Amino acid sequence: MKKSLILFLFCLLSAPVLMQAQQEGEERNKLVQFSGVVVTADSLRPLPFTHITIQGSRRGTISDYFGFFSFVAEKGDVIVFSSLGYKKSYYKIPDTLSGHRYSLIQVMQNDTILLSETVIYPWPSPSQFKDAFINLNPPTDDYDRAMNNLTLAELKERGENMPMDGSMNYRNYIQNVSNQLYYAGQLPPNNLLNPIAWSKFIKAWQNGDFIRKKDSETEYYYNDPLE
Repeated sequence: MKKSLILFLFCLLSAPVLMQAQQEGEERNKLVQFSGVVVTADSLRPLPFTHITIQGSRRGTISDYFGFFSFVAEKGDVIVFSSLGYKKSYYKIPDTLSGHRYSLIQVMQNDTILLSETVIYPWPSPSQFKDAFINLNPPTDDYDRAMNNLTLAELKERGENMPMDGSMNYRNYIQNVSNQLYYAGQLPPNNLLNPIAWSKFIKAWQNGDFIRKKDSETEYYYNDPLE
């Protein structure tokens, strides 16, 4: 009688533990390691940083740079895939799986987002716009810039053809003396292979700078621009 009573008490006390262990086993059997890759539908390229969540819960993950993801879910869960510029996709994990691992390649379709029209006004009131319009100082256009460039070119041409005065002759002399002192004790640079000097020489030849008319006779003289 005592043995039967002890056995009954033991079964009574161990029943909750057995039931809890059975429930934990069933819940553990529902878990599955859900992994996969998210790609685009047009080019099948990996779609990085896609939000992957379990519908009705706050659990989920984000795909990495290569579109790969992996997290623990339960059999029968509905998985939501969302990414900016793509339509939301839903996938239900089969509840008849026998294993604890499941892989998926999720294809995302492009989504066209239409934004409502937005009109931006630079001034808060019509009076301020009127004042700004009256006092507007428009920038120079292409025509004004071209005229300014022509003016500068004309000034440069006048400066080149202007005869030298005393100060300019003095500056030229000092410059020649400085060049001689700079190259003292060494050979000065040879302009025979200088393309800029040859360009000046050819331009002067084409302009006829080496021809001088005197007493209805034509006298040719040569001024070496390469020196």
